[in-house]
Amino acid sequence: MIALNKIHHIAILSSDYEKSKHFYTAILGLTPIQEIYREERQSYKLDLALNGNYIIELFSFPNPPQRPSRPEAAGLRHLAFEVNDIQETRQYIINQGCIAEEIRIDEFTEKKFFFIADPDNTPIEFYEQ
Repeated sequence: MIALNKIHHIAILSSDYEKSKHFYTAILGLTPIQEIYREERQSYKLDLALNGNYIIELFSFPNPPQRPSRPEAAGLRHLAFEVNDIQETRQYIINQGCIAEEIRIDEFTEKKFFFIADPDNTPIEFYEQ
């Protein structure tokens, strides 16, 4: 059997790099580790950390196709972040000008959660611990 240790990172492709960079750093509070511009690809790559752990590579490429979110397409469905206080998190997100779904309760775990979307309509879930 294969011996996986952990998820190393998640790669996200943005259509508007500055807008997505602002969303992931200023709104979600992820910390930039390294940002590089790859001239041959006309692409930025921004490495982002959460609590000191490298988790996301944010990329830009010229004219990427839009992500099909509705109806849901096969592949990665959403990103989920664990939070301590779901009400406080939702209010913060709304105060940042983002649209947040209503808080729901997971029927199996009885935990509270809600969804938003990043600037490219990638679903992001906040899940109360």
